[in-house]
Amino acid sequence: QVQLVESGGGLVQPGGSLRLSCAASGSIFSIGNMYWYRQAPGWQRELVAAITSGGSTNYANSVTGRFTISRDNAKNAVYLQMNSLKPEDTAVYYCKANVYRKYDDGIDYWGKGTQVTVSS
Repeated sequence: QVQLVESGGGLVQPGGSLRLSCAASGSIFSIGNMYWYRQAPGWQRELVAAITSGGSTNYANSVTGRFTISRDNAKNAVYLQMNSLKPEDTAVYYCKANVYRKYDDGIDYWGKGTQVTVSS
């Protein structure tokens, strides 16, 4: 009933910027925490950034100061602004949202991912 779709990935040179978007649709009463993860080939999926329903944020040490997570509750969307990109940021980026239906506990939903490639 719930679908998350990422967009905004692509190829960018080192030092460049990208802005990722993720929009949730379907049977949604509210959304709690939202997250961005990434996974590079041969590596474990890692948490990049998180944002609570109230707007509090946390970041992985590797992206602190370069990435900014934000959300728009009216649009059921979460964003990741990525600046000063490095080759090691290359990965598939996934959004995750803790989605509530009325009278239900939250359930985590994942997007299918968007590729970010940082290369010269």
